[in-house]
Amino acid sequence: MGRKRAADTVAARVDTGQAELVPDPDRPGSWTLLLDGAPQSHVDLADPTHLEFEYVRRLAAAIDLLAPAGAPLRVLHLGGGALTLPRYVAATRPGSTQRVVEVDGALVELVRRALPWPPDPRLKVRVADARAVLAASRDASYDVVLADVFAGARTPAHLTSVEYAAEVARVLRPAGFHLANVADGPPLCHARAQVATVRSVLPRACLVGDAAVLRGRRYGNLVLVAGRVEPPVPQLTRRAAGDWFPGRVLAGEELDRFAGGAAVVRDVDATDSTPPPPGIFSVGR
Repeated sequence: MGRKRAADTVAARVDTGQAELVPDPDRPGSWTLLLDGAPQSHVDLADPTHLEFEYVRRLAAAIDLLAPAGAPLRVLHLGGGALTLPRYVAATRPGSTQRVVEVDGALVELVRRALPWPPDPRLKVRVADARAVLAASRDASYDVVLADVFAGARTPAHLTSVEYAAEVARVLRPAGFHLANVADGPPLCHARAQVATVRSVLPRACLVGDAAVLRGRRYGNLVLVAGRVEPPVPQLTRRAAGDWFPGRVLAGEELDRFAGGAAVVRDVDATDSTPPPPGIFSVGR
């Protein structure tokens, strides 16, 4: 199986590092995108509703629950990867208008060539910096702004500040939501600061993740859901608890305690997110 994977892997140098498209031995037609060895996306070309990564399922659960089933949404995706969630939204909410922003033009072309997405005039991919596109977007133009941006397995500093969060809030409709993939490990300084920062402009929020990650016992991905209206916490809690890898939802006083008085991050003191521990992505490679 390992020899087959090595033979079928598509490798290419892209703008942000070394990309690999690795076939999934358990699901024909499925691929994992890695950048410099770090998993970025998993795509099932035959079934875009199959989501392999648990944090992606949590992001998808939020999308499912933020509006009536099947209702089209206007979604801005910051970070493209292999377009896992844009494909999911197109399949589950036909007629949605989606804009995908990916800074790595060579990666976009690799994915377009090797893992093409179905033609859809409502789904447009733009090669640009996420914050620059936000700044150029109209007020109240999106139902969802979904941020999943990593460079070298870290979220760039300019996408962690309150000035950035204020731009997200500006382009969201009044009942819209910001969804963010926040990767961190013990002692969760970055995640706590991100909760404090985003809540300073979008105060109604919850955090979804594995219990061990939320308790600061290991590195992992947390999903932040924030808006001006309350997120669907009970429904998200049920979805998280029923996942293949059950998770927890922090909201209200629990989320207050999690943030623990963390300071709001500003452009002048912003830093890239916490790097993953050495070797965390090496298993099975």
